[in-house]
Order: sequence, then structure tokens, then C-alpha cells
Amino acid sequence: MEFDTSSPIWLQLVTEFSRRIVTGEWGQGQRIPGVRELALRLGVNPNTVQRALGEMERDGLCRSERTSGRFVTDDSQRISTLRRALVTEAADDYIRVSRGLRMEVSDAVALIDERWNHHDMADLDRARTEA
Repeated sequence: MEFDTSSPIWLQLVTEFSRRIVTGEWGQGQRIPGVRELALRLGVNPNTVQRALGEMERDGLCRSERTSGRFVTDDSQRISTLRRALVTEAADDYIRVSRGLRMEVSDAVALIDERWNHHDMADLDRARTEA
């Protein structure tokens, strides 16, 4: 993972760990790797990972079990809400950039539709080559 110097690493980790949850990489109820293991894999200080996971725990995205470690929430509604929040943030970024470039809303929507379909075709092509 590459980090952006314009934002604190622990916040970037919250975003990355949230992505892992909403994509199912870290499934509902699944044990999250330990702080030291994550820190080593990501090349960051364990305190930074601890801060990110602590924030996620406060947000209800994971829970600690004293002797067993941390686990992803079992609350599917909470995960759906998180997914929507992440996509909303990405959509807002797209809107800001599109407006900044003076793109008309109809062109921006058409571009999303075009790219969505492009990715559908790329996924089909990838599935064919893997089969």
C-alpha cells in the first residue's frame, strides 16, 4: 500500500480496512489479522495500526474479544451503510472534479454509464481468459 503524504496514515488505514470489509476481503465476523502482523505487512508503526483499528471499533465496524483478537462486525446493515458512505465520497469527488472541469451533468452521467459498461466488458473478457 502506498500512502499519501497529505493525510494521516492512520486515516488512510481506516479507509483501506473499510474497503477490505465492504469487499468481503475481511468477511463478516471474520478475525482481523493482529496489529503487529498488519503493521509488518503495511510497513507502518504498530501504534498507527492500533489507532486505525480503535477508530473502526468506535464506529462499530469491528469488535475486540479479550483473548481472541479483533473481529469484523456481524452487522450487515452497518457494512451496507459503510459501503454507501465510501461510494458517496467517491461520487462527490467525481462531481467536484467534473464541475471544476466545467463538464455538463448529462456528460458526466453519460461518462459514468460508458465506463460502467466498459468495466462490465473487461470483467467478461477476464472471466473468459481465466476459464
